[in-house]
Amino acid sequence: MIRPQVLVVLAFCSILSSEFCRAATDGLPSNARRIVFLGDSITHGGEYVDYIEAQLLTRFPDRDFEIVDIGLPSETVSGLSEPGHAGGAFPRPNLHERLDRALEKLKPDLVVACYGMNDGIYYPFSQERFAAFTNGIVRLREKVIARGAGIIHVTPPVFDSMPLKGKTRSAAEFEKLNAASQSAGTQKQSWPFEGYDGVLEKYSEWLIAQRKNGWSVIDVHGPMKKFLAQMRSSNPDFKLAGDGVHIDDTGHRLMAKQIALAWNLPDLNVPAPVVGLVRKRRKLLSDAWLTEIGHLRPGMTRGLPINEALEQAVVLKEQIRKQFSRGQSATTK
Repeated sequence: MIRPQVLVVLAFCSILSSEFCRAATDGLPSNARRIVFLGDSITHGGEYVDYIEAQLLTRFPDRDFEIVDIGLPSETVSGLSEPGHAGGAFPRPNLHERLDRALEKLKPDLVVACYGMNDGIYYPFSQERFAAFTNGIVRLREKVIARGAGIIHVTPPVFDSMPLKGKTRSAAEFEKLNAASQSAGTQKQSWPFEGYDGVLEKYSEWLIAQRKNGWSVIDVHGPMKKFLAQMRSSNPDFKLAGDGVHIDDTGHRLMAKQIALAWNLPDLNVPAPVVGLVRKRRKLLSDAWLTEIGHLRPGMTRGLPINEALEQAVVLKEQIRKQFSRGQSATTK
């Protein structure tokens, strides 16, 4: 029996128009062995990374890919943080605080970077915040290229205000609150801007426009927004993120689908046990590398010493290959 999540993703394939299928990069670079994923909590959650890694490991067993996900919750590439973030416990971490260490320790062949969701700090659009985002992206790109690695940018996923009814603010309410806080000499974190996805759309459009300058950019925002609208036309309560931000398994599959299209990866029916082992391995390495590199985000799981984690990862990789071989044998009988 096909799971409901798979049926939803199959619907996605028929909904997307060819314009999105054409919006791809030049494929996966042939020399990319160690691929590092950078991003915020969506990348740290990492399900889309798991689906991509499972396809790469099973489609190209001889290329010995090494996928490292060091996404960090709350992080921005812009260096911005809203007043009172996390109840005032800590400001949003800035990628650039750890980027040099990450590149030095990991020495990637390819970096896949997905930023934007946190970079507008859930406020209405402003040129100042937009400039901080674009400058942060350019700095990231320059540092990666200076290290001799390639970089692929991924547009931010959709922000969905529908599940947050009664917990967002209009632009007028933001202006009123800002005026009041300035006159009182205080600033407080407020509920997110109800039209925040429009901010992310501008950020995505800017990234996509950089293709004319030779950038590799994979658009997940446009296809995800189209898919959400289509699904909601028949089911008004349909959602990809219960909190408007952190997408569910279907959302991660949509992201993986766009990356797979860009990398010319065929649709493979990777067995669930394989994906489960890939996920276990990804979390093991993610925690270990985040601890090894260091960061300013409190509340993160402390990983194993990196050498110990790498040893366990080798064992898991062999288990993945054996599990996939068993799956292939079962389907050919």
